[in-house]
Amino acid sequence: MLFSELNLEDTLLEAIGYMGFEKATPIQSQAIPIISSGKDLIACAQTGTGKTGAFLIPVLNELVKKPSDDIKALIVVPTRELATQIDQQIDGLSYGCGISSMALYGGGDGDDWSKQKKAIKQGVNILVATPGKLISHLNMGYVNFDNLDYLIMDEADRMLDIGFWDDILKIVSFLPKERQNLMFSATMPQKIRELSKRILNNPEQISLAISKPAEGVLQASYLCYNEQKTPLIVDLINGKDEYKSIIVFSSTKKAVSEIVRALRKKNIQAKGISSDLDQTEREAVLLDFRNKKTRVLVATDVISRGIDIKDINLVINYNVPSDAEDYVHRIGRTARADTTGVAITLINPDDMYAFSKIEELIEKEVIKLSPPESMGDAPEWKVKSKSSGKKKGGKRWNNKKKGHFKKKKS
Repeated sequence: MLFSELNLEDTLLEAIGYMGFEKATPIQSQAIPIISSGKDLIACAQTGTGKTGAFLIPVLNELVKKPSDDIKALIVVPTRELATQIDQQIDGLSYGCGISSMALYGGGDGDDWSKQKKAIKQGVNILVATPGKLISHLNMGYVNFDNLDYLIMDEADRMLDIGFWDDILKIVSFLPKERQNLMFSATMPQKIRELSKRILNNPEQISLAISKPAEGVLQASYLCYNEQKTPLIVDLINGKDEYKSIIVFSSTKKAVSEIVRALRKKNIQAKGISSDLDQTEREAVLLDFRNKKTRVLVATDVISRGIDIKDINLVINYNVPSDAEDYVHRIGRTARADTTGVAITLINPDDMYAFSKIEELIEKEVIKLSPPESMGDAPEWKVKSKSSGKKKGGKRWNNKKKGHFKKKKS
Protein backbone atom coordinates (compact mmCIF):
# COMPACT_ATOMS: atom_id res chain seq x y z
CA MET A 1 0.00 0.00 0.00
CA LEU A 2 1.24 3.49 -0.85
CA PHE A 3 1.27 6.23 1.79
CA SER A 4 -0.75 8.33 -0.64
CA GLU A 5 -3.60 5.83 -0.18
CA LEU A 6 -3.79 6.31 3.61
CA ASN A 7 -5.66 9.67 3.68
CA LEU A 8 -2.72 11.60 5.07
CA GLU A 9 -2.33 15.37 4.99
CA ASP A 10 -0.35 16.76 2.04
CA THR A 11 2.32 18.39 4.23
CA LEU A 12 2.94 15.09 6.02
CA LEU A 13 3.03 13.16 2.74
CA GLU A 14 5.61 15.62 1.48
CA ALA A 15 7.77 15.11 4.58
CA ILE A 16 7.47 11.33 4.26
CA GLY A 17 8.56 11.69 0.63
CA TYR A 18 11.63 13.67 1.72
CA MET A 19 12.54 10.70 3.94
CA GLY A 20 12.49 8.48 0.86
CA PHE A 21 9.41 6.50 1.85
CA GLU A 22 6.67 5.75 -0.65
CA LYS A 23 5.25 2.33 0.21
CA ALA A 24 3.93 1.41 3.66
CA THR A 25 5.20 -1.76 5.33
CA PRO A 26 2.62 -4.40 6.39
CA ILE A 27 2.53 -3.20 10.00
CA GLN A 28 2.08 0.38 8.80
CA SER A 29 -0.68 -0.42 6.31
CA GLN A 30 -2.59 -2.30 9.03
CA ALA A 31 -1.94 -0.05 12.02
CA ILE A 32 -2.35 3.42 10.50
CA PRO A 33 -6.07 3.03 9.60
CA ILE A 34 -6.84 1.56 13.06
CA ILE A 35 -5.02 4.36 14.90
CA SER A 36 -6.60 6.99 12.65
CA SER A 37 -10.04 5.64 13.56
CA GLY A 38 -9.35 6.40 17.23
CA LYS A 39 -9.27 2.81 18.50
CA ASP A 40 -6.80 1.42 21.02
CA LEU A 41 -4.27 -1.00 19.55
CA ILE A 42 -1.91 -3.73 20.70
CA ALA A 43 0.54 -4.72 17.99
CA CYS A 44 3.17 -7.43 17.91
CA ALA A 45 5.86 -6.88 15.29
CA GLN A 46 9.57 -7.66 15.24
CA THR A 47 12.42 -5.21 14.90
CA GLY A 48 12.89 -3.80 11.41
CA THR A 49 9.25 -3.99 10.27
CA GLY A 50 8.61 -0.23 10.39
CA LYS A 51 6.60 -0.22 13.62
CA THR A 52 7.90 3.20 14.68
CA GLY A 53 6.40 4.77 11.57
CA ALA A 54 3.23 2.77 12.18
CA PHE A 55 2.41 4.77 15.31
CA LEU A 56 4.16 8.06 14.49
CA ILE A 57 2.54 8.73 11.12
CA PRO A 58 -1.14 8.70 12.21
CA VAL A 59 -0.30 10.72 15.35
CA LEU A 60 1.63 13.29 13.33
CA ASN A 61 -1.23 13.43 10.84
CA GLU A 62 -3.69 14.44 13.58
CA LEU A 63 -1.25 17.08 14.88
CA VAL A 64 -0.96 18.53 11.38
CA LYS A 65 -4.76 18.78 11.15
CA LYS A 66 -5.14 20.22 14.67
CA PRO A 67 -2.07 22.28 15.66
CA SER A 68 -1.57 22.77 19.40
CA ASP A 69 0.95 24.03 21.93
CA ASP A 70 0.04 21.29 24.41
CA ILE A 71 1.56 17.87 25.02
CA LYS A 72 -0.63 15.70 22.80
CA ALA A 73 1.32 12.44 22.70
CA LEU A 74 3.49 10.57 25.20
CA ILE A 75 5.74 7.78 23.94
CA VAL A 76 7.24 5.63 26.70
CA VAL A 77 10.28 3.52 25.81
CA PRO A 78 12.75 1.30 27.74
CA THR A 79 16.10 2.87 26.74
CA ARG A 80 17.68 6.22 26.02
CA GLU A 81 18.89 4.91 22.64
CA LEU A 82 15.34 4.17 21.54
CA ALA A 83 14.13 7.54 22.87
CA THR A 84 16.77 9.33 20.82
CA GLN A 85 16.02 7.28 17.72
CA ILE A 86 12.27 7.97 17.86
CA ASP A 87 12.85 11.68 18.51
CA GLN A 88 15.06 11.84 15.42
CA GLN A 89 12.44 10.01 13.38
CA ILE A 90 9.82 12.51 14.50
CA ASP A 91 12.07 15.32 13.26
CA GLY A 92 12.39 13.66 9.87
CA LEU A 93 8.77 12.62 9.38
CA SER A 94 7.38 15.97 10.51
CA TYR A 95 9.80 18.17 8.58
CA GLY A 96 8.02 21.41 7.71
CA CYS A 97 4.91 20.46 9.70
CA GLY A 98 5.58 22.66 12.74
CA ILE A 99 5.48 19.80 15.25
CA SER A 100 7.79 19.82 18.26
CA SER A 101 9.18 16.90 20.26
CA MET A 102 11.52 16.25 23.18
CA ALA A 103 13.36 13.12 24.33
CA LEU A 104 13.62 12.63 28.09
CA TYR A 105 16.16 10.13 29.41
CA GLY A 106 18.67 9.73 32.19
CA GLY A 107 22.43 9.95 32.14
CA GLY A 108 22.74 13.66 31.42
CA ASP A 109 23.84 16.59 33.55
CA GLY A 110 22.08 19.55 35.15
CA ASP A 111 22.01 21.46 31.87
CA ASP A 112 20.07 18.62 30.22
CA TRP A 113 17.52 18.67 33.03
CA SER A 114 17.09 22.45 32.72
CA LYS A 115 16.60 22.24 28.95
CA GLN A 116 14.05 19.47 29.34
CA LYS A 117 12.17 21.37 32.03
CA LYS A 118 12.11 24.56 29.95
CA ALA A 119 10.85 22.75 26.85
CA ILE A 120 8.10 20.99 28.83
CA LYS A 121 6.90 24.23 30.44
CA GLN A 122 6.99 26.21 27.19
CA GLY A 123 5.08 23.54 25.34
CA VAL A 124 6.09 20.53 23.26
CA ASN A 125 3.73 18.34 21.21
CA ILE A 126 5.33 14.92 21.69
CA LEU A 127 7.31 13.62 24.65
CA VAL A 128 9.47 10.53 24.15
CA ALA A 129 10.62 9.31 27.54
CA THR A 130 12.15 6.53 29.57
CA PRO A 131 10.01 5.75 32.65
CA GLY A 132 12.48 6.79 35.35
CA LYS A 133 13.31 10.19 33.88
CA LEU A 134 9.67 10.97 33.12
CA ILE A 135 8.64 10.18 36.70
CA SER A 136 11.38 12.50 37.97
CA HIS A 137 9.83 15.37 35.97
CA LEU A 138 6.27 14.37 36.95
CA ASN A 139 7.20 14.49 40.62
CA MET A 140 8.25 18.14 40.20
CA GLY A 141 4.70 19.07 39.25
CA TYR A 142 5.16 21.06 36.04
CA VAL A 143 4.29 18.40 33.43
CA ASN A 144 0.78 19.13 32.13
CA PHE A 145 -0.93 16.16 30.53
CA ASP A 146 -4.46 17.64 30.70
CA ASN A 147 -4.83 17.74 26.91
CA LEU A 148 -2.97 14.52 26.12
CA ASP A 149 -4.58 12.44 23.37
CA TYR A 150 -2.15 9.52 22.94
CA LEU A 151 -0.25 7.15 25.21
CA ILE A 152 2.16 4.99 23.20
CA MET A 153 4.29 2.23 24.72
CA ASP A 154 7.04 0.97 22.42
CA GLU A 155 8.98 -2.23 23.13
CA ALA A 156 6.60 -2.88 26.00
CA ASP A 157 7.99 -6.38 26.53
CA ARG A 158 11.48 -5.04 27.12
CA MET A 159 10.14 -2.46 29.59
CA LEU A 160 8.59 -5.24 31.65
CA ASP A 161 11.78 -7.33 31.39
CA ILE A 162 13.71 -4.42 32.87
CA GLY A 163 11.17 -4.10 35.69
CA PHE A 164 9.14 -1.01 34.75
CA TRP A 165 5.67 -2.45 35.56
CA ASP A 166 5.09 -0.20 38.60
CA ASP A 167 6.63 2.82 36.87
CA ILE A 168 4.30 2.45 33.89
CA LEU A 169 1.23 2.26 36.14
CA LYS A 170 2.44 5.33 38.04
CA ILE A 171 2.86 7.27 34.79
CA VAL A 172 -0.64 6.24 33.68
CA SER A 173 -2.04 7.65 36.94
CA PHE A 174 -0.96 11.15 35.80
CA LEU A 175 -2.78 10.88 32.46
CA PRO A 176 -6.35 11.85 31.54
CA LYS A 177 -8.84 8.98 31.45
CA GLU A 178 -9.96 9.85 27.96
CA ARG A 179 -7.06 9.05 25.66
CA GLN A 180 -6.05 6.63 22.91
CA ASN A 181 -3.66 3.86 23.97
CA LEU A 182 -1.21 2.14 21.62
CA MET A 183 1.05 -0.71 22.72
CA PHE A 184 3.79 -2.10 20.49
CA SER A 185 5.81 -5.14 21.44
CA ALA A 186 8.16 -7.55 19.69
CA THR A 187 6.82 -10.46 21.76
CA MET A 188 3.52 -11.14 23.50
CA PRO A 189 4.20 -12.83 26.87
CA GLN A 190 1.49 -13.11 29.51
CA LYS A 191 2.76 -10.01 31.35
CA ILE A 192 2.08 -7.90 28.26
CA ARG A 193 -1.45 -9.24 28.01
CA GLU A 194 -2.01 -8.43 31.68
CA LEU A 195 -0.67 -4.91 31.24
CA SER A 196 -2.83 -4.33 28.16
CA LYS A 197 -5.92 -5.27 30.17
CA ARG A 198 -4.97 -2.69 32.79
CA ILE A 199 -4.34 0.15 30.36
CA LEU A 200 -6.01 -0.45 26.98
CA ASN A 201 -9.73 -0.18 26.24
CA ASN A 202 -11.13 -2.92 23.99
CA PRO A 203 -8.08 -2.80 21.69
CA GLU A 204 -7.72 -3.98 18.13
CA GLN A 205 -4.89 -6.50 17.72
CA ILE A 206 -2.21 -6.96 15.07
CA SER A 207 0.37 -9.73 15.08
CA LEU A 208 3.07 -9.94 12.41
CA ALA A 209 6.08 -12.22 12.00
CA ILE A 210 6.37 -13.14 15.65
CA SER A 211 9.83 -14.31 16.66
CA LYS A 212 11.13 -15.09 13.19
CA PRO A 213 14.31 -13.57 11.74
CA ALA A 214 13.98 -11.60 8.52
CA GLU A 215 14.21 -13.72 5.38
CA GLY A 216 17.33 -11.86 4.25
CA VAL A 217 19.41 -12.96 7.27
CA LEU A 218 21.85 -15.74 6.44
CA GLN A 219 22.42 -17.53 9.76
CA ALA A 220 25.39 -19.64 10.84
CA SER A 221 27.13 -20.65 14.06
CA TYR A 222 30.55 -21.79 15.24
CA LEU A 223 31.06 -24.45 17.90
CA CYS A 224 33.97 -23.26 20.02
CA TYR A 225 35.40 -22.92 23.50
CA ASN A 226 35.43 -19.56 25.30
CA GLU A 227 39.15 -18.98 24.75
CA GLN A 228 38.62 -19.40 20.99
CA LYS A 229 35.88 -16.79 20.70
CA THR A 230 37.86 -13.55 20.50
CA PRO A 231 40.51 -14.94 18.09
CA LEU A 232 37.68 -16.33 15.96
CA ILE A 233 35.93 -12.94 15.80
CA VAL A 234 39.18 -11.31 14.70
CA ASP A 235 39.66 -14.02 12.07
CA LEU A 236 36.09 -13.64 10.79
CA ILE A 237 36.45 -9.87 10.34
CA ASN A 238 40.10 -9.33 9.41
CA GLY A 239 40.47 -8.96 5.64
CA LYS A 240 36.73 -9.34 4.95
CA ASP A 241 36.27 -5.94 3.31
CA GLU A 242 32.79 -6.82 2.05
CA TYR A 243 31.54 -6.34 5.61
CA LYS A 244 31.45 -2.56 5.94
CA SER A 245 29.34 -2.29 9.13
CA ILE A 246 29.54 -4.95 11.83
CA ILE A 247 27.98 -5.30 15.28
CA VAL A 248 29.33 -7.75 17.86
CA PHE A 249 27.01 -8.42 20.82
CA SER A 250 28.29 -9.56 24.19
CA SER A 251 26.56 -10.05 27.53
CA THR A 252 29.49 -8.65 29.52
CA LYS A 253 31.40 -5.39 29.57
CA LYS A 254 34.66 -7.30 30.12
CA ALA A 255 34.26 -9.15 26.81
CA VAL A 256 33.46 -5.88 25.02
CA SER A 257 36.82 -4.41 26.08
CA GLU A 258 38.68 -7.60 25.20
CA ILE A 259 37.21 -7.81 21.69
CA VAL A 260 37.85 -4.12 20.95
CA ARG A 261 41.52 -4.45 21.99
CA ALA A 262 42.00 -7.56 19.85
CA LEU A 263 40.45 -5.93 16.78
CA ARG A 264 42.46 -2.75 17.15
CA LYS A 265 45.68 -4.78 17.26
CA LYS A 266 44.80 -5.82 13.69
CA ASN A 267 44.17 -2.16 12.77
CA ILE A 268 40.44 -2.76 12.53
CA GLN A 269 38.38 0.31 13.42
CA ALA A 270 36.38 -0.82 16.45
CA LYS A 271 34.71 0.86 19.39
CA GLY A 272 32.84 -0.50 22.37
CA ILE A 273 29.61 0.69 23.94
CA SER A 274 28.31 -0.29 27.36
CA SER A 275 26.93 1.19 30.57
CA ASP A 276 30.47 2.31 31.45
CA LEU A 277 30.04 5.21 29.01
CA ASP A 278 27.99 8.27 29.83
CA GLN A 279 25.26 9.42 27.46
CA THR A 280 27.44 11.89 25.53
CA GLU A 281 30.11 9.25 24.96
CA ARG A 282 27.57 6.65 23.87
CA GLU A 283 25.99 9.03 21.37
CA ALA A 284 29.42 9.89 19.96
CA VAL A 285 30.24 6.18 19.47
CA LEU A 286 26.91 5.55 17.74
CA LEU A 287 27.35 8.62 15.52
CA ASP A 288 30.78 7.42 14.37
CA PHE A 289 29.31 4.01 13.59
CA ARG A 290 26.38 5.49 11.65
CA ASN A 291 28.77 7.69 9.67
CA LYS A 292 31.00 4.69 8.84
CA LYS A 293 33.95 6.15 10.75
CA THR A 294 33.88 3.04 12.92
CA ARG A 295 33.60 -0.29 11.13
CA VAL A 296 32.91 -2.54 14.13
CA LEU A 297 30.65 -1.71 17.06
CA VAL A 298 31.07 -4.05 20.04
CA ALA A 299 28.15 -3.71 22.40
CA THR A 300 26.41 -5.13 25.40
CA ASP A 301 22.70 -5.89 25.14
CA VAL A 302 21.87 -2.28 25.92
CA ILE A 303 21.42 -1.64 22.19
CA SER A 304 20.20 -5.03 21.00
CA ARG A 305 16.90 -3.25 20.36
CA GLY A 306 16.11 0.31 19.56
CA ILE A 307 19.12 1.18 17.42
CA ASP A 308 18.23 2.16 13.87
CA ILE A 309 21.33 1.93 11.70
CA LYS A 310 21.01 0.98 8.06
CA ASP A 311 23.22 -1.30 6.01
CA ILE A 312 24.63 -3.48 8.79
CA ASN A 313 26.22 -6.40 6.95
CA LEU A 314 27.26 -8.70 9.78
CA VAL A 315 26.04 -9.40 13.31
CA ILE A 316 28.12 -11.64 15.60
CA ASN A 317 26.80 -13.03 18.87
CA TYR A 318 29.81 -13.51 21.15
CA ASN A 319 27.54 -15.53 23.42
CA VAL A 320 24.19 -17.24 22.91
CA PRO A 321 21.39 -15.03 24.27
CA SER A 322 19.77 -16.68 27.31
CA ASP A 323 16.36 -15.60 26.03
CA ALA A 324 15.52 -17.10 22.63
CA GLU A 325 13.51 -13.99 21.76
CA ASP A 326 16.61 -11.83 22.19
CA TYR A 327 18.37 -13.81 19.46
CA VAL A 328 15.80 -12.54 16.96
CA HIS A 329 16.27 -8.95 18.12
CA ARG A 330 20.06 -9.16 18.00
CA ILE A 331 20.24 -10.55 14.48
CA GLY A 332 17.43 -8.20 13.48
CA ARG A 333 20.06 -5.45 13.28
CA THR A 334 21.01 -6.80 9.84
CA ALA A 335 18.87 -7.43 6.75
CA ARG A 336 16.72 -4.39 7.46
CA ALA A 337 14.23 -3.16 4.87
CA ASP A 338 14.47 -6.10 2.47
CA THR A 339 18.31 -6.13 2.36
CA THR A 340 20.49 -9.15 3.10
CA GLY A 341 22.97 -9.76 5.89
CA VAL A 342 24.85 -12.40 7.84
CA ALA A 343 24.38 -13.39 11.49
CA ILE A 344 26.93 -15.62 13.24
CA THR A 345 26.65 -17.03 16.77
CA LEU A 346 29.52 -18.48 18.80
CA ILE A 347 28.39 -21.49 20.82
CA ASN A 348 30.34 -23.02 23.69
CA PRO A 349 29.31 -26.38 25.27
CA ASP A 350 27.29 -24.69 28.03
CA ASP A 351 25.29 -22.71 25.46
CA MET A 352 24.19 -25.63 23.29
CA TYR A 353 20.91 -26.21 25.10
CA ALA A 354 20.02 -22.51 24.87
CA PHE A 355 20.80 -22.48 21.16
CA SER A 356 18.66 -25.57 20.59
CA LYS A 357 15.74 -23.63 22.11
CA ILE A 358 16.44 -20.81 19.68
CA GLU A 359 16.28 -23.24 16.79
CA GLU A 360 12.94 -24.50 18.09
CA LEU A 361 11.64 -20.94 18.28
CA ILE A 362 12.71 -19.91 14.78
CA GLU A 363 11.79 -23.35 13.39
CA LYS A 364 15.11 -23.66 11.63
CA GLU A 365 18.30 -25.65 12.10
CA VAL A 366 21.26 -23.27 11.89
CA ILE A 367 24.42 -24.59 10.20
CA LYS A 368 27.22 -25.31 12.66
CA LEU A 369 30.88 -24.85 11.74
CA SER A 370 34.21 -25.21 13.54
CA PRO A 371 37.00 -22.65 13.94
CA PRO A 372 40.15 -23.00 11.82
CA GLU A 373 42.33 -25.98 12.85
CA SER A 374 45.06 -23.57 13.96
CA MET A 375 42.84 -22.56 16.90
CA GLY A 376 42.69 -26.10 18.24
CA ASP A 377 39.99 -28.70 18.64
CA ALA A 378 36.36 -27.63 18.77
CA PRO A 379 33.51 -29.13 20.83
CA GLU A 380 30.97 -31.45 19.26
CA TRP A 381 27.29 -30.57 19.07
CA LYS A 382 25.80 -32.39 22.07
CA VAL A 383 22.61 -30.95 23.49
CA LYS A 384 21.98 -31.83 27.12
CA SER A 385 18.70 -31.33 28.91
CA LYS A 386 18.93 -28.32 31.18
CA SER A 387 17.20 -30.16 33.99
CA SER A 388 18.51 -33.72 33.76
CA GLY A 389 21.90 -33.22 32.13
CA LYS A 390 21.19 -36.13 29.79
CA LYS A 391 21.89 -35.98 26.09
CA LYS A 392 18.93 -34.90 24.11
CA GLY A 393 18.41 -36.29 20.67
CA GLY A 394 21.70 -37.71 19.54
CA LYS A 395 22.17 -35.47 16.54
CA ARG A 396 25.79 -34.55 15.90
CA TRP A 397 27.35 -32.25 13.35
CA ASN A 398 30.49 -33.19 11.47
CA ASN A 399 33.06 -30.86 13.00
CA LYS A 400 35.43 -31.38 10.11
CA LYS A 401 33.70 -28.52 8.34
CA LYS A 402 36.27 -25.77 8.19
CA GLY A 403 36.64 -22.35 6.73
CA HIS A 404 34.53 -19.26 7.03
CA PHE A 405 30.93 -18.61 6.35
CA LYS A 406 30.66 -16.91 2.99
CA LYS A 407 28.22 -14.09 2.43
CA LYS A 408 25.52 -15.19 0.00
CA LYS A 409 25.38 -13.08 -3.11
CA SER A 410 22.12 -11.27 -3.51
